[in-house]
Amino acid sequence: MDVSVFGSGYVGLVQAVALADVGHRVLCVDVDTHKISQLSQGVPPISEPGLSELLEDNLQAGRLSFSTQASDAVAHAELLFIAVGTPPDEDGSADLSHVLEVTRQIAALMTSNRTVIIKSTVPVGTADQVKALALDELRRLGKGELSVSVVSNPEFLKEGSALADCMRPDRIIVGSDDDRAGDLLGELYAPFSRSREKLMFMDNRSAELTKYAANAMLATRISFMNELANLSERLGADIEAVRRGIGSDPRIGYHFIYPGCGFGGSCFPKDIRALLHSATQSGMPLQLLQSVSDVNDQQRRLLFAKLARHLGKPLEGASIAVWGLAFKPNTDDMREAPSRYLIEALWAEGANVRAYDPQAMDECRRLYGYRADLHLCATRDDTLQDADALVICTEWKHFRVIDFALLASKLRSRLVIDGRNLYDPEQMAAHGLRYSGIGLRHVAPVNAS
Repeated sequence: MDVSVFGSGYVGLVQAVALADVGHRVLCVDVDTHKISQLSQGVPPISEPGLSELLEDNLQAGRLSFSTQASDAVAHAELLFIAVGTPPDEDGSADLSHVLEVTRQIAALMTSNRTVIIKSTVPVGTADQVKALALDELRRLGKGELSVSVVSNPEFLKEGSALADCMRPDRIIVGSDDDRAGDLLGELYAPFSRSREKLMFMDNRSAELTKYAANAMLATRISFMNELANLSERLGADIEAVRRGIGSDPRIGYHFIYPGCGFGGSCFPKDIRALLHSATQSGMPLQLLQSVSDVNDQQRRLLFAKLARHLGKPLEGASIAVWGLAFKPNTDDMREAPSRYLIEALWAEGANVRAYDPQAMDECRRLYGYRADLHLCATRDDTLQDADALVICTEWKHFRVIDFALLASKLRSRLVIDGRNLYDPEQMAAHGLRYSGIGLRHVAPVNAS
């Protein structure tokens, strides 16, 4: 099938590559000329496992192409995906300006009927708004005989495994009141639903709410465990033992019950704020979800609070090693990452930061530029040079196995603040390290000087 995708960001690009890889002919459009030039040469703008290889393969096979012209996209296909950004406004609501602008462009360029598929994360009611706008534009332009079908098809991708999630989805939500549009989506996604039926058909508004509800549920589990972890420290319990105990219950399971230093990224914080805004606008504020957001805001400041409390000296002039800048492993995304809350608080107190991340170093430099109190180090161990303490923000795999003796010899205070509970407190204590995780029982160092 011929498919066009408006937007070449995380969602649009991954969706375009996945569709092309199963044999569809996909044209991806973006207004960013530099990005399109790079993509046309096989260079992705994001770091995502497997993406670079499949991008190159499908470019060479001629199944995937890129353009900056909306006219090319509308002429290329009947199926038009909208996968542009919906950034948060100051009040927390989703900014739909890009979605609506693409809708106007599509209507202006149509010469025959089209099916518009909303892949962007949008508030409930957006599909109705898009359809009304498209039909109004068609009538205004004297093309009232044409029609537009609008499908809500939310994405459920996890950064760091987005391509795998797209190629092997758990479910494919299709919201539509148009039988023909539903049939087209069924044909489009048939290659992704061969082992079992993964397509779920529903109305547009239910599909839109499903996306927000999924992220809200996962965020709730995270904040619940983080709050229990903080209580565990106060009561002298071990949250890791608690986690294993409750996770063994099949009604609960182990997914998203790992305590840590808070969630970040492009989805959970933004989507929660948007859902809270929609709920308030509808006259039904969501008290539970507001608490989830509040707990997370506090949790992302916990690493700095722990560091300041345990270091036992003023932070002004201190040098702090930071392992991990991305909000999660296997991505370079630092949007609302816990690391940002930490290092910005350190700078506010006059401390220096020595940081390392396997993929997010360029993004960190883009965000903060060159400054005297930020040192981006070539390796993990380079951050330890002249460092007073170490703080771990991201659970990259190669942070899991470390030289404990090296840490003890390098860190002036022998202090490690672990925002991801990567290590065994007793093992850390045995090497003379002062170790503070999230919700872990304190173990005093046995040979600290």
